[in-house]
Amino acid sequence: MSENHIHFIITGGTIDSYYEATKDTIVPNKQSVIPTFVKSLKLYDKLDFAIICIKDSRDIIMVDLKRILNVIEKSPHQRIIITHGTYTIPDTARFLKANLKRKDQIVIITGSMLPLLGFSPSDGPFAIGYAIAKVQDLNPGVYVCMNGKVFSSEEVMKINKEGRFTTIFGEKK
Repeated sequence: MSENHIHFIITGGTIDSYYEATKDTIVPNKQSVIPTFVKSLKLYDKLDFAIICIKDSRDIIMVDLKRILNVIEKSPHQRIIITHGTYTIPDTARFLKANLKRKDQIVIITGSMLPLLGFSPSDGPFAIGYAIAKVQDLNPGVYVCMNGKVFSSEEVMKINKEGRFTTIFGEKK
């Protein structure tokens, strides 16, 4: 088990997309920009990358979820960060929590409301940086790191009209 590694699992989403003016929407990149961005951070940790798919999260299907699960289960690393589209992050978090047999890993899912590249400002760089920081000190489990906060898989939900995540239990005081 390697503790000085971070295993990134890439699934697409807005964080790994670009703006397509002719369609007036964002479109997933043909190739992920996540590995190049993360490598540019010059982290002390060793890095592994697994690309499952590069899709809008609304297009992720059970086959994709099982592939994510399989990569996590077979990973020799304890620290896992999944980049993912924000629409279905809560669904994927709950699927992983319910189906992961391993209980020794810290699994963080993150994404952004704006593409990582081509938009300034974008929440993408912060989201990845925050996930990298939190994967170093959380206890094993499945988490969502969004908007500068850590959510458990059981509590997380997206508020579409606000473009942010919150807990189903109401704000903690």
